[in-house]
Amino acid sequence: MKYLVLSAVIASSPLIAQAAGGHGPAGCGLGTEVIFKQANEWHEHVLAATTNSTSGNQTFGMTSGTLGCESANGPLADANLFIQNNMEQLAADTATGQGESLSALAEIIGVSTVDKAHFEAQLQANFDRLFETAQTESSNVYQTLVDLMRQDAILAKYAS
Repeated sequence: MKYLVLSAVIASSPLIAQAAGGHGPAGCGLGTEVIFKQANEWHEHVLAATTNSTSGNQTFGMTSGTLGCESANGPLADANLFIQNNMEQLAADTATGQGESLSALAEIIGVSTVDKAHFEAQLQANFDRLFETAQTESSNVYQTLVDLMRQDAILAKYAS
């Protein structure tokens, strides 16, 4: 059993490092910032990551910029991570032009309340560009979003 767990951790370590977004092997969240703050061993990182993902606090932390989920890479890097973790709901909300994930994305990027309706309308109008197929990768959605924002006179100021 011990070797099975160790094999799973070793096999998934590149994925864990990518998902962590520069926040260490367990990512950000309550498990990393409070419960296993001094984690040094691989099993402590696994427990911290499990705590972060199963309690839902990692998503909350990324959306609110708390629990160690503040990014040094800026709001667009945070938006990329948010898109990766919320593709299905974001697609559904983009199709309707409203919803929690669309509002959260606007907030993460820093879109002002004044420009939020325009942001949502632009994403809805460009749904087919953002989500070309059901298999569209989150990185493509992110890049298309950035391109759309840079081309829009109102949203360009948020795309830097």
